[in-house]
Amino acid sequence: MIFRRPIKHCRECGAAVTYRLPDDGDTRARAICPACNTIHYENPLMVVGTVPVLGERVLLCKRNIEPRWGKWTLPAGFMELGETAEQGAARETDEEAGALITMGPLFSLLSVPQVGQVHIFYLATVLSERFDPGHETLEARLFAEDEIPWDEIAFRTVKRTLECFFADRRGGQFGVHSYDIL
Repeated sequence: MIFRRPIKHCRECGAAVTYRLPDDGDTRARAICPACNTIHYENPLMVVGTVPVLGERVLLCKRNIEPRWGKWTLPAGFMELGETAEQGAARETDEEAGALITMGPLFSLLSVPQVGQVHIFYLATVLSERFDPGHETLEARLFAEDEIPWDEIAFRTVKRTLECFFADRRGGQFGVHSYDIL
């Protein structure tokens, strides 16, 4: 099942749209306004976050919101207009964990077509053990690999990213990982 929130009205003039193939050779049905001819494209949402690390431990956040209330996750959320992916990841880490970090390189990119999302995680270095979680987080806590609550991880993208992180750390070299979560 492909994720779709159908567009009902034109964002330019407010008229009801119809779904059809555009006249420009596009091969996908698009929401097209019959009044002003605006073509509306539906694209995936970007989720950005970090793998915040302090020594041998990774910072996880216990969710205080749905979906998956009470489960553990890496600090991440939807990217905002006007920010880069890296800026969004740093902002989400501050909002969700209240963690002081230094951003590192891109670490994982995971496509989740069933929900129309792409998740991007960056490595980050935690600079202090003092956290001030925002309202979306019940608790922010550092975990060693053997302490990770694997059965309580909120999302498959987070679990896969953590598995790659610990495997790379054991191997002594960090790479960039790309997966499709189907």
